[in-house]
Amino acid sequence: MENGNETTEMDFILLGLFNHTRTHLFVFTMVLMIFITSLMGNVLMIALIYADPRLHTPMYFLLSQLSLMDMMLISTIIPKMAANYMVNARSISPTGCGAQIFLFLTLGGGECFLLAAMSYDRYVAICHPLRHPILMNQRLCLLMTAGSWLLGGVDGLLQAVVTLSFPYCHSRVINHFFCEAPSLVRLACADTTIFELFMYFCCILMLLIPLSLILTSYGLILAAVLHMRSTEARKKAFTTCSSHLAVVGLYYGTIIFIYMRPKSYHSVNHDKVVSAFYTILTPVLNPLIYSVRNKEVKGALRKWLEKHFR
Repeated sequence: MENGNETTEMDFILLGLFNHTRTHLFVFTMVLMIFITSLMGNVLMIALIYADPRLHTPMYFLLSQLSLMDMMLISTIIPKMAANYMVNARSISPTGCGAQIFLFLTLGGGECFLLAAMSYDRYVAICHPLRHPILMNQRLCLLMTAGSWLLGGVDGLLQAVVTLSFPYCHSRVINHFFCEAPSLVRLACADTTIFELFMYFCCILMLLIPLSLILTSYGLILAAVLHMRSTEARKKAFTTCSSHLAVVGLYYGTIIFIYMRPKSYHSVNHDKVVSAFYTILTPVLNPLIYSVRNKEVKGALRKWLEKHFR
């Protein structure tokens, strides 16, 4: 093993994304810049929603939770990857590996249900605008948010515990840049068929059920928008929903590519690239999408800048 004085026989080895070449050093620097930008963007989004009373609505409360999840997700992956690259180390302890699996699945699964809650809020706001304050009250928002965190946490805890309970008696080298359950299961020297079926069931629960709710909500929204007589109302509805749909498409497309494909179609290199997309790029794109496409957020940002830099 590399760096034998810093690792034990129980540690896993992460091969990572980068080699020590000029090209990879440049890409690594870009990833660090994306990481910092993501943290700043999501922190700013949360701060704006908290500070501006006009943004104290169910949609923006849910958006603040999305930003919190994105901020935690990228912080779960990038710091360890960056530290290993900079000190030329590749090891991660079983505890650290289990923590990454737990946090990644908690935040990833929670975000799936949170996006479904956001689509329901858009459905109520467009199809039942007069009843929106009643149907989307503060209590329901808190329940949906807590449910998203809880369901993600249960999934993360179960998969982390079971994944690390397998014997890893041969290679402990993970061809990935973080501990992801499917990557570890490939290394187990035991029959993992039942667990793989369990993971597939969890994917159906955590991915397809929320996605079906999202598609149903937007199907009803589309039907309502097409019956609107006002062109301005149609434009406002499409603008409001397009940001959320863009986030849903980016997030679900990459997650389903990793977790829902048959085992025979998996390619380690392709999986690493796609994983990098939804763990590194998506968290920085979400605040950009919502800020660029949203007049209320741009107005709150303009107000904040005028207050502090005038």
